[in-house]
Amino acid sequence: MEEQRKKVGQKMSLIMGVTLSFMLSLTGTLSSGHFTLPGFLLSFAVSTLLALVIGFFLPMHRVNAWLTKTFRLQPGDLKTRVIRTLVSDLIYTPVITFVMVLIAWRNAVTHGAKPAFGQMYFSSLLLSLAVAFVLVYFLEPVFIKIAAGNTGTDK
Repeated sequence: MEEQRKKVGQKMSLIMGVTLSFMLSLTGTLSSGHFTLPGFLLSFAVSTLLALVIGFFLPMHRVNAWLTKTFRLQPGDLKTRVIRTLVSDLIYTPVITFVMVLIAWRNAVTHGAKPAFGQMYFSSLLLSLAVAFVLVYFLEPVFIKIAAGNTGTDK
């Protein structure tokens, strides 16, 4: 049973990581005002890699199990979903956003612009935190069902 939950968690991390990377890369490149397909593809590739690395070292199924135990959360409760979503958002989004903004900032500086890194990062971070929270909140239950498949196992 525990092995099945672990596999569901791994599938879930993969699906969620790719989906969030795609959506946040799209959001970031569109909000920059300088959307290019190569820029988007680079952002998507790097953020997907980062999400998978973070998920490998800090799998959310373990984090969620710890949260459930520590805070006596009930599966399916609104409070549980909000806490799990917020924690996931606060683990992944700042790191991925930092790297994505660093790449964009370096690209801008290379082309002669002098943007303030801090301003770029914090404005991007606020937008990314909001977008990621909404996506994780609504997509997690769907992706858990997809990852569980026919096993009947829930994360």
